[in-house]
Order: sequence, then C-alpha cells, then structure tokens
Amino acid sequence: MISKMPPALLLSLSALFWGGNFVVGRWAHADIPPLNLTFWRWLAAGLILLPFVARAMWAHRVLIRKNFILLLVLAVTGMVMFHSFTYIALGTTTAINASVVLASMPIVIPVVSVVMGDERLSTRQAIGIVISVLGVVIIVSRGQWQVLMNFGFTPGDLWVLASVLAWSIYSVLLRRLPKDPGHALPPMVLLGSTIWIAIVVLFPFYLWEYQTVGGFVLNISSILVLAYVALFASIAAFVCWNAAVPQVGANKAGLFIHLIPLFASIFSTVFLGETLQTYHFIGIAPILVGIYLTTTAKLPLQIKET
Repeated sequence: MISKMPPALLLSLSALFWGGNFVVGRWAHADIPPLNLTFWRWLAAGLILLPFVARAMWAHRVLIRKNFILLLVLAVTGMVMFHSFTYIALGTTTAINASVVLASMPIVIPVVSVVMGDERLSTRQAIGIVISVLGVVIIVSRGQWQVLMNFGFTPGDLWVLASVLAWSIYSVLLRRLPKDPGHALPPMVLLGSTIWIAIVVLFPFYLWEYQTVGGFVLNISSILVLAYVALFASIAAFVCWNAAVPQVGANKAGLFIHLIPLFASIFSTVFLGETLQTYHFIGIAPILVGIYLTTTAKLPLQIKET
C-alpha cells in the first residue's frame, strides 16, 4: 500500500515529520538526555510496531539472517548515529540552524554514492542540487550576505554534520537491499528489523549515559515528546523514506531533505515562538525548483548492483 504512493509525497512526509523532530528535540533537550531520548524513542516505536510486524518478521527470518550485516549497518547509521548525533547537537544549536545544516545532505549523498560506487550524478541532478543549495543559503543567511560571511559553526552544527554523513551512508545502502520479489524485505519488515537491532546496539550507550548523566522525569511533556518521536519521527517517517528511496535513488531522495528547514521553521514559529521571516518564503522557491529538476531527471547510471 505504502509503496504504491507517489515517491515525492512519501519523501515530503518524511521531511515534514523530521522537521518536527528537530523542534521536539530542541524543546526537550534540557529535560531528556540525548541517548535517553534516542533509546526510548526506538524502544517505544519497536513495541508499538511489534504486533503488526512480528508475524511478517518471522516469515522473513531467513532473509533477515541473510542480510543481517547490511541491516546492522543500516540500523547503526540511520537510527543509532543519525538520531543520537542530532539530539546531542540540539543541546548547543537551535532547531532551525540544525535543520539548515542538515540540508547539506543532498550534497553529501551523491559524494557518498560515488565513493561507494553506487550512482553517478547526472547533469540535471547537479543543476537541481545547486539551485536548491541557493535556497538553503538564502535561509541560513536570513537573506543577508553579512550574516553568511560571519556564520560560525557551533559544536552542535558539527554534530549535525556528523549525522548528515551517517544518514547519507544509510540512504545509499538502502539500494543494496535485494529488490526482486522473491528476496526483497517488505518495508515494514525492514523497519521492524532495523529498529530492534538499533535497540540492542543503543542499550549499553543508554546505560552509560543513565549512570553518568541520569534519566528523565516521566510527565505529560516527556510522554508527548516520546509519542511524537516514536510514532511520527520514527515509524511514519522511516516507512515513507524506506519505501521511496529504492524507487527514486538516494541522490533524488536526498534533495527532499531541503524541505526540513522549511517545516522546522514553521513548527518553530508555532511551538517555540520563533518568527517566520520573508527570507524563508524566498528561500523555498529555489528549493522547490531544485526538487523538481532532480526528481524529473532520468535515473542515474547504476554502477553496482547487489
């Protein structure tokens, strides 16, 4: 059902949910330690999803074992590293700034694709990326060149860049999964498998943080935070992303990350009291043009198939 939806819609929904994740993470950073938040979001998501995917995971257990190493790397890069690094970053940078730094991902994904020997970048895609980057520059500079020239990276911004690299590897590796009907893992089985692998990997890091930093108080605020990151930023966003990337490729999908700063800005205005400025609307225009050029380009040449 999900796989039959337009890939552009699926990728836009992922960006919407992750845009909200930046705002929620920033809102909760003083109350919930980052590894606590990452661990409990995936544990909650895994428990919610388990009744719906347990039977399918058991039915596909042979394929899960066969692809376990790849699933492990996907879980570590896309769920453990990406989200842990993001929540660590939000302790020292703003939600909007973090989401804008994340928008560098469409530049990183093609580089990772080339390094890993998966895709080549077409001219149309390159043009689309350049135009979209222009929109990101407008947003990050607030429409003022002086701001851009004086822009300095905080430790949080560098953590976001590390998360960008992790997510880029995750997106490229998604295309390494078997695609033929007899050997392909359904999107929900893929999600369920990687979530539980991520939970196991995260557990010792969570215990370390709990012993050194502490945990968090379970109240209405923390419950709402966990509900959002588990249901929307975890389950819904990953289902949409995992279903769309194999259809359009990592390079095309990565450009939709440019929508995250827009959504994060909107959510920040509503929930954090920040103001949406004219430059946000000016910046989104080239972003959308870039997305159109990239998604309407021919599929890039596949160098490696597994």
